Amino acid sequence: MKTSISIHVKKLYAVLALVFIAAPVWAAPQTVTLDIPSMHCAACPITVKKALSRVEGVTKIEVSLENRQAIVTFDDAKTTVAALTKATENAGYPASVKR
Repeated sequence: MKTSISIHVKKLYAVLALVFIAAPVWAAPQTVTLDIPSMHCAACPITVKKALSRVEGVTKIEVSLENRQAIVTFDDAKTTVAALTKATENAGYPASVKR
């Protein structure tokens, strides 16, 4: 009986070890404000928002023409700030992180 329980406990430990090893690092949502000074017309925020929405991991985007900025919330396990600025740059709107 003790041997049977011992084998089950060892199997349980093995399964738990695999779960913890294979589990992704838990990501926290991050929010960054991007300065985008080249936005000048009503179409610009639409283009910027579309470009940012195509980046995997982005969960929320607020673009302001008046402030010439975008506030982006994203999963830091799926994307980076560099990927966000690259997306806006590729759309014709170079961005930098607001300090």
